[in-house]
Amino acid sequence: MEKLYRMKPMLELLIPPFIFFIGALLVPLIPTGIARGVVTLLVPAVAAGVLWHVGLGNFFQVTFYGLELELMRVDERSRIFALVFCLAAFLAAIYAWHLKDTIQQVATLFYAGSAVGAALAGDLITFFFYWEGTAIASVFLIWARGTEGAYWTGLRYLAVQIGSGVILIAGVVLFYFETGSIAFDTMTLGSIATWMIFVALGIKCAFPFFHSWLLDSYPAGTITGTVILSAFTTKLAIYALARGFAGTELLIYIGAIMAVLPAFFALVENDLRRVLCHAVLVQLGFMVVGVGLGTELALYGVAGHAVVHILYKSLLFMAIGAVMFRTGSAKATDLGGLHRTMPWTTLFCVIGAISSAAFPLFSGFVTKTMILDEAAKAQYQLVWVALVFAGAAVLAHSGLRVPLKAFFSKDSGKRPSEAPPHMLWAMGLTAGLCLVIGIFPNLLYAQISPNLDYNAYTLGHIVGQVQLLLFALLAYALFALTGLMPEERKGILLDFDWTYRKLGAFLLAKTSALVSAVWGGVVDFLMRTYQNFVDGLMHTHGPEGRMAREWPTGAMVLSIALLLALTLVVNFV
Repeated sequence: MEKLYRMKPMLELLIPPFIFFIGALLVPLIPTGIARGVVTLLVPAVAAGVLWHVGLGNFFQVTFYGLELELMRVDERSRIFALVFCLAAFLAAIYAWHLKDTIQQVATLFYAGSAVGAALAGDLITFFFYWEGTAIASVFLIWARGTEGAYWTGLRYLAVQIGSGVILIAGVVLFYFETGSIAFDTMTLGSIATWMIFVALGIKCAFPFFHSWLLDSYPAGTITGTVILSAFTTKLAIYALARGFAGTELLIYIGAIMAVLPAFFALVENDLRRVLCHAVLVQLGFMVVGVGLGTELALYGVAGHAVVHILYKSLLFMAIGAVMFRTGSAKATDLGGLHRTMPWTTLFCVIGAISSAAFPLFSGFVTKTMILDEAAKAQYQLVWVALVFAGAAVLAHSGLRVPLKAFFSKDSGKRPSEAPPHMLWAMGLTAGLCLVIGIFPNLLYAQISPNLDYNAYTLGHIVGQVQLLLFALLAYALFALTGLMPEERKGILLDFDWTYRKLGAFLLAKTSALVSAVWGGVVDFLMRTYQNFVDGLMHTHGPEGRMAREWPTGAMVLSIALLLALTLVVNFV
């Protein structure tokens, strides 16, 4: 293998994902928990510092068996995603400071490093290896819970994620044979190769009918693992779609469906972590629409919304995780009245909820309006209406239902202690970022692109959003007061995962029984045919068969004569 390195300063040769991987390898060698915690904090901070220092450009190119690999391509889009991945890993490390589980610590660093590496990959081969790295590392955050359900959920999750990778590499190989290039740039849906890559990205982005892995796996993870899972995989898929398929109109309609459908399930779901997973799908829908629109402002909105979504959704998962840490449950039917003894966690959850609902002065507002503006400008009226409806629904399930059911509403009688200090610090920093970005959006805009000139706080944006939120608040109150609001119930709410939890198992059992019956019939037929053949041979040539009897001399002579005649005919005819 021939390696070609650019002559760069030493810092520019430090690839951020490798910093994560080195940290992951060091963690098991460190004997004390405090020192391990320090390493998990330093690694994302150092990686972000390197990324901040090097600026834009291609800093690490390798020729591998004739293929030009770009291990570190830093442009405006990849830089903002890689930086927010580093930030998410840093905040998660603070939240998980109490952990003594080496497996989770190592898996988290490998997972975050793979996500950062995929964001910086300049070619499809490098991207594929990091893509698979996120799948393999993240499954340990599910298995670490140690229950039988987590084990089987992890297997399903791994099957989907690895399957996505298989489709991706098959598409990359076909794409290389078609174009002679492995560059990770904008593609057009016009061949089997690009369709396979598109589907592979769509699986990890949780497109409709591919989304059940998210609802299945995130709530099954550990308390800290779920926070980490929510930050990387789907946002990496959003980045990949923006990199490879920006402006693909099909994404506009896929995103609109993603934004609308989960809202109905979130209103009746009992598991609050699963409610937040439905909310993740809604926000992914906004981002997918933005990628489909493909305009410069829409793509800026996608990048910005990915950043703020990682922050406020991590904050909500942290808050519910803290509740679960203290009470042992995240079920709405088991909670309520926790604001009495967990006031700080309650406050941070409310900030995350308001941010997710896109209230003015909170982070969600300053990015979501970009996508809505571009959808309206492009004359996609129905899509715009769908996004507006989805925005109102977010207030109902994430903005109101999650904090109400966990901390207010009925009194569950539970009086748990406040969350541990390190969890409060993590939630406080994340909540502070949600407020700072909401109040000073230009701080975020400057990191997305120096060319981004946008004002979210126009009178039209503020009035329109406030009207929408007031309408959603009024509708929620009326439904609750009139008893029309569906009540959560204990149990499992099946979504499309019913196809493999119930229908798939039923069809597999029936198919197995049918195949067994057919196979048994074929084997029985063959055995009977074989036995009849053997019996026939025994009847004629066996010790008691016709051919074993004594034959008269004349019959023997006649038989020999017939055989001789047959031989003459064969030879001379």
